[in-house]
Amino acid sequence: MGSMSTAHWLIVLVIVLLMFGPSRLSSLGKGLGEGIRSFKEGLNGDGESDEKAIQKEKPTTSEKSS
Repeated sequence: MGSMSTAHWLIVLVIVLLMFGPSRLSSLGKGLGEGIRSFKEGLNGDGESDEKAIQKEKPTTSEKSS
């Protein structure tokens, strides 16, 4: 009684398709994918800007000698 069979998932899929329609589901999926992608990019950060910030903080060899 705890797990859903393939027939149950097909029934759920048909009900969702009837409620939202195929065009609405594709736009929802696209929006969800873009949201997940931007979330992952936010977690990882922009690697280029991080490297530039680190290079600015490091003193150059001419600054060390002065």
